[in-house]
Amino acid sequence: MLAIVAPGQGAQTPGFLTPWLEVPGVRRRLAAYSESAGLDLITLGTDADAETIRDTAVAQPLLTAAALVAAEVIFGDLAGPAIPAVVAGHSVGEFAAAALAGVLRPEEAVALVAERGRAMAEASAVTPTGMLAVLGGDPDEVAAALERHGLVAANHNGAGQVIAGGTTGQLDALRAAPPAGARLRPLAVAGAFHTPHMAPAAERLAAAARDLRPEDPRTPLLSNHDGTLVTSGAEYLRRLVVQVTSPVRWDACQDTLAGLGVTTLVELPPAGTLVNLARRALPGTTGHAVKTPADAGAVRELFAVETV
Repeated sequence: MLAIVAPGQGAQTPGFLTPWLEVPGVRRRLAAYSESAGLDLITLGTDADAETIRDTAVAQPLLTAAALVAAEVIFGDLAGPAIPAVVAGHSVGEFAAAALAGVLRPEEAVALVAERGRAMAEASAVTPTGMLAVLGGDPDEVAAALERHGLVAANHNGAGQVIAGGTTGQLDALRAAPPAGARLRPLAVAGAFHTPHMAPAAERLAAAARDLRPEDPRTPLLSNHDGTLVTSGAEYLRRLVVQVTSPVRWDACQDTLAGLGVTTLVELPPAGTLVNLARRALPGTTGHAVKTPADAGAVRELFAVETV
């Protein structure tokens, strides 16, 4: 079985969309997504520097649009036949997943995630917060250390990786007394996403989502909330809102992928992070990181073989 996954914030790099603009139709689609987002996504994905695209209000719609245009290069019109794969996204990647599964129209997903990005950027400015990757160490000791410093395990990524979120003071305290055997790595994000610090953003996202009329998924769709398959579009949209303040359970998503018998995982651009996690957490699974249109062509052939 095949899985299509979309990465989360932090995967973007300067110029990563440049080769995609050589594909006929991509510039037109990105122009349409730019209108939905209220941002020039073409310039941001080609000419902007790392600091500019690190901005939460920029990164989130840029990542969503990138995943969608790559999926369109592979599969054609996303309103066409259902994609023959299980679909999931990591954090902001869930918005691309919602469009791939037919829960939201692509333009709706980009517009909604742009509001999410703006709201989360504003919430991040209220109190100095951030996120820190905790790699390795005894899981119980890691959990105890986070609790001791008042931090939240904002992402459970599997393969011994937990992302801690909280105030800069709390993160500094963890750095001063890390769990035994664990390595700490700061993340280039503006705030403590998926923690209670994002409550104002969740309220704004709920208001923005209120008038949408989601469709039920046309293909198996996983939720970061608990890794389960969601069959109701309305429920998935509700979870997109709740997820702003709730931990990302990518470990549970990977467990579900394993239980479904997924043997091949395709990560949409900017790809690499989720394929690397799967390499450790899903041994025996073949990973394909779609970074350029050439990678998309290879994946298109893969689907033709797998779905015969």
